[in-house]
Amino acid sequence: QVQLVESGGGLVQAGGSLRLSCASSGSIRRMDVMGWYRQIPGKQRELVAAITSDGITNYADFVKGRFTISRDNAKNTVYLQMNSLKPEDTAVYYCKSEKVVNVEGARATTWGQGTQVTVSL
Repeated sequence: QVQLVESGGGLVQAGGSLRLSCASSGSIRRMDVMGWYRQIPGKQRELVAAITSDGITNYADFVKGRFTISRDNAKNTVYLQMNSLKPEDTAVYYCKSEKVVNVEGARATTWGQGTQVTVSL
């Protein structure tokens, strides 16, 4: 079972930047999709950004132009560069890996434990 460990969260002022890292215990080359999600207290977890094994990226509208997802296969790490942070970006950010395991498209998923990001005014 792959384990994911997020780091890089913290407290930052509005307009500032943070870079989150998601280190995998296994090879991320084997993963079909790596993604970042966030959860605000009282709300459902939502997709922030994702990147496929082919390097195709997808972003939620609320982060387009501000956040960038990338992957370093050699380091088995996925990053989320967050710029122009806003107070509404305050949330726990989670890393997720997905791998298709059969021809029907069933996926094996793994979540990290999350890292807190707090953006102050």
